[in-house]
Amino acid sequence: MAKKNRLRDAAVKIGSAVGKVDGTAHRAALKAAKAAHVARQELNDLTKQVDALKKQLSKSTQRLKSALK
Repeated sequence: MAKKNRLRDAAVKIGSAVGKVDGTAHRAALKAAKAAHVARQELNDLTKQVDALKKQLSKSTQRLKSALK
């Protein structure tokens, strides 16, 4: 009986370790997905800002050209 108890205890420890690793990996994956989502949103915001600046530069260039005529 003692051997069975030790085997069961070892199996419980192994199962606990596997569960902890799995939970840690799952949390890390969620954090990475959230970080990617935030980065994607920031990139979209920056793209919009760059587009607005391009438009503003184009208008300023047109005004300057017409002023120099």
